[in-house]
Amino acid sequence: MTSSSHYIPQSDPPLPPWETLPTMYDLPSDNPEEPGLPDDFHFLQPLLLYLTFQPINWNPELVYSAADLNLYYDLEHPLWYKRPDWFGVVGVGKLYKGQDLRLSYVTWQEPANPFVVVELLSPGTEDEDLGTRRESAADKPPSKWEVYERILRIPYYVVFSRYTNELRAFQLVGGHYEPMNLTDGCLLMPEINLSLGLWQGSFRDIERLWLRWFTLTGELIPAPTEEVAAATERAMIAEQEATEAKQEAAQAKRKTEQLAERLRQLGVNPDELDELL
Repeated sequence: MTSSSHYIPQSDPPLPPWETLPTMYDLPSDNPEEPGLPDDFHFLQPLLLYLTFQPINWNPELVYSAADLNLYYDLEHPLWYKRPDWFGVVGVGKLYKGQDLRLSYVTWQEPANPFVVVELLSPGTEDEDLGTRRESAADKPPSKWEVYERILRIPYYVVFSRYTNELRAFQLVGGHYEPMNLTDGCLLMPEINLSLGLWQGSFRDIERLWLRWFTLTGELIPAPTEEVAAATERAMIAEQEATEAKQEAAQAKRKTEQLAERLRQLGVNPDELDELL
């Protein structure tokens, strides 16, 4: 990582920003004021979102998501960034320019802005995450709410508190965020054929209420480990059913043989009986 930025002198006509402003290689990719992740939940919850974010109507190669990654957003202030707990993008490859793992997400270097952002509430970030602090000084970075709503115009903004298990979401309508209502416990996002909701279950052997992705009809989008477990369970059930079928066939054969032996003892040839029937 390098923290020094370089600028290419402007020409006439001006060059586009992706040619003149810093790239992800020039901008800081760490967060010196908040080193590391604050707790286990801030690692596991974004991981579950990452594993289950599978828009059905998009090529998987053009679906990208990240957690705790610097998100650069302002052409006039190229060093300003936010660091979402998790965000998802569609129409963007998994590698930067198809070649490299991303150090940061630099919006003027990417073909699309995030489609959905999730913030996990903490006592120290609640005002900024919920937009309580709206107005910023001209020389100060705006709040996350302002960036997501006004600058990047991200269609969906979701906030979840693990302390209260409260899920709140906002949809961009007419340039402003409007609260979303839950449908059968989920937030519907028809543009990607997915919904986001709460699920009581075990992830990484931890039982609690988790935020995860569903289909529009409310079916779980399985994580890879869950797919393996489900496939194993299906194989075990199929094997058990095959074993039971063999046992039933063997039992039926034994009964037939016992009946034939009883008929012989009574002086009846079971083979001739079959011919008469």
